Amino acid sequence: MALQQIVEQTVAGLGYDLVEIERSAGGLLRITIDLVWVPPMDEVSAAVGVEQFITVEDCEKVTRQLQFALEVEGVDYTRLEVSSPGIDRLLRNEADFKRFEGEVIDITLKQPMGAAAGGQVHANRKKFRGTLERADSGGWQIVWSDEPPVKPGQRISKKRVPAPLQALGFTLDELREARLAPIVDFKGRGIKPGEPG
Repeated sequence: MALQQIVEQTVAGLGYDLVEIERSAGGLLRITIDLVWVPPMDEVSAAVGVEQFITVEDCEKVTRQLQFALEVEGVDYTRLEVSSPGIDRLLRNEADFKRFEGEVIDITLKQPMGAAAGGQVHANRKKFRGTLERADSGGWQIVWSDEPPVKPGQRISKKRVPAPLQALGFTLDELREARLAPIVDFKGRGIKPGEPG
């Protein structure tokens, strides 16, 4: 039985979602798991819903079961590491994109933009960071602005015209990789424009 199949069956059998399998030099086998995502029934439950995360106990449970399954199947590895996806979680299928719609993501295309860029972005560009949105065509798009970030204490002229938003539609087949953008606010949660104070 193939490693992917053994790990998928074991992880799913315990009620988790397999995010990634990595084999590293020195025999390290790294497995990333997450809780299975259940779409909210309506917008009210989505707003009220509490995000749950993988715990150390979840990782221990999967580690014990995987050690047994890998030994039975004779899989060669030196060390097994089971962990949560972290803040730069890999997005690998349609369900992941639905789950993280509206979040800031980083994507890398398999091929550079080329002539399709139409002079809007560099023709060799393959990496983008922006907000994941559902495209009007029903597919996915990433929306971003090439405006430089504002430095702390920097004054912004009220006359300054903001850089326009750009959008790039894509299919999952066109992506080499998509991940949540690891953005951390060390100053605490600020009030976003439009939120009640």
